[in-house]
Amino acid sequence: MSLRRRSLVLAALAPWMAARAGAQGAAPEPPLRIEGRRIPRRVQVAGTELRLNGAGVRAVAWFKAFVAALYLTQRAATAAEVLAAPGPKRLQMHLLTDVPAAELGKALRRGVQRNSTPAERELAAAPVEQLAAAIDALGTLRNGDVLDLDWDPSRGVGLSLNGTLKNGLREQTGLSHPALYPAVLRAFIGDRPYDERLKAGLLTAPRTTSSSLGD
Repeated sequence: MSLRRRSLVLAALAPWMAARAGAQGAAPEPPLRIEGRRIPRRVQVAGTELRLNGAGVRAVAWFKAFVAALYLTQRAATAAEVLAAPGPKRLQMHLLTDVPAAELGKALRRGVQRNSTPAERELAAAPVEQLAAAIDALGTLRNGDVLDLDWDPSRGVGLSLNGTLKNGLREQTGLSHPALYPAVLRAFIGDRPYDERLKAGLLTAPRTTSSSLGD
């Protein structure tokens, strides 16, 4: 190859090479830290990368139960935007104490009841009961456990504990019902959520730098 031709080729490739070098050299986003838990900025659900929309602590007086994080394909600042967001979603809970899983199942039933219209409750009643029963069956959740509630538009709701999908859940037809995941989300970010401060956290974009809130 002549010197002139080589120079032209290198000039043409320069933007691509610079972009590739920049991507390889870019430092990964640091995780958010809340109550000593490392909350990743990005996760994969159903082959789609989701970004952390917000996170917060579920607390009653001095008692702190879990850190919750919400992941979406696009930024959402209101409950309506979260419910309308396309694609997969993830609601992740990092346990801060040992707790019977049945308590979370009971809270889910109550949260859906409080944040759904009569028509919405009727539509989601059977799917919510299936999901709550599956949560009940987890037994005792331990401090440090991570519970994921995922929405995959092609398969429905998946429940995972510490990264392990609970067998058979997605084979239950009720868990693919389109009314189920919105009902779950409204328990966290609806008009009468579990915790107003938690709701605000889930709808607030995390800072771009690492946080040690509550750490």
